[in-house]
Amino acid sequence: MNHGRFPLTVVVAVNPMASFGHRADVGPLAIRRLRDAGHTVVDVGEANIELLRRETIRAVEAGADALVVVGGDGMANLGVNIVAQTEVPLGIVPSGTGNDLADGLGIPIDDAEAAIARLLDALQRPPRVIDAATVRHGELTTWFASVLSAGFDATVNERANLMTRPRGRSRYIFALLRELATLNPIQYEVVADGVPAARKALLISVANNRSLGGGMRIVPHADLEDGMLDLFVVAPMSRFAFLRVFPKVFSGTHTELPVVSFQRVRSVTLNASGVIAYADGERIGPLPVEITVVPGALRVLV
Repeated sequence: MNHGRFPLTVVVAVNPMASFGHRADVGPLAIRRLRDAGHTVVDVGEANIELLRRETIRAVEAGADALVVVGGDGMANLGVNIVAQTEVPLGIVPSGTGNDLADGLGIPIDDAEAAIARLLDALQRPPRVIDAATVRHGELTTWFASVLSAGFDATVNERANLMTRPRGRSRYIFALLRELATLNPIQYEVVADGVPAARKALLISVANNRSLGGGMRIVPHADLEDGMLDLFVVAPMSRFAFLRVFPKVFSGTHTELPVVSFQRVRSVTLNASGVIAYADGERIGPLPVEITVVPGALRVLV
């Protein structure tokens, strides 16, 4: 991005169904503010997410000084997969159900005007450089910037995605309570930085950012710029014990509990039967997966 040149060409990709369409005004507002500031805006808004991805890639490749995504973590992930390891920085105007990457970057998540003001200011400065991670699943390699989940939390994500009600963050809680009925430990094969181990756990997550699921601070000490990932493991426990531990995750006060462990890693391979992996809330597919940190892979406008 050329900071000596102004105005800039900014591609803006909008998810019209973020927050189930409840915040559909945020995209047009961001576009209007960017144009008022003198920038050239290439507006990409498609109803179908695959079409949106394709058109956004085309618009960025045609020449963009920045990519701005309007939506939740799904849109942030779409942006990460387009601009990782390029010179094009990513801006986020959060308007989704879960806005964990925006939150981790210090972007206001409940105030669109404040988030847009922050973006306009950031466009005049050098971008911040953060880490991202790749996840290899079969022949596919995709990027994520927040958290990969592979356990009970991924099962909850799977159920939440199938539910139409309630709308908003509480859907995740309802899905969790439904899944608690079948809460069972999972036998994992874990290879962390080349060292294999068998682990029995309720869930395993690999975190670059501190939170997932719209504010569950599973790794409150995660650092987006340390060149490392955090392997988060929750040991087997009863449903009753899990219900007592779970609320602590929202405040990040679970870190001292003996049932949770953290390990800083550069790469992790996870395998277990019947487990689906999710990254940044997006479905990856059944294990095994291989996760690798890529230090400084992403430029962000914050």
